[in-house]
Amino acid sequence: MKTRFSSLVTLKKSTMQKSERVVQSANADLNSAATALEISYNRLDEIESPNSGTMSQMLASRSLLSSQRSQIIHNQEWVEFAKKQVESAREQLKLDMIEHEKFKYLELVEIKKMIKKIKLQEAKDLDEIALMTYARKEN
Repeated sequence: MKTRFSSLVTLKKSTMQKSERVVQSANADLNSAATALEISYNRLDEIESPNSGTMSQMLASRSLLSSQRSQIIHNQEWVEFAKKQVESAREQLKLDMIEHEKFKYLELVEIKKMIKKIKLQEAKDLDEIALMTYARKEN
């Protein structure tokens, strides 16, 4: 049954589905960031410090450790950013779901009113038919 809220319900549903896709995408980004961070930590553990050798080897090792630490910091920032994006997307999804449910409820109320009106009209029509039939039987 079409009501004045039907098109709004459809629109809100598509908005909600879009928000769901954004949440899924944000979760995928968060998983990628977390994986990259874990890989960075593993690579840091794999780097061995030289116990002996030339000064250039020591400096190269220190440079490698420094770059890996900066990579870890970068990945930590990426994880934090991704977490904020997920939270933001979830909040938007929550708002969109509330809006969708609100208009679904309004549509349901409107449908109930229409059904009540139709039933009332049917009852009136049946009463009128019964009166006309009764009047014919009297004549």
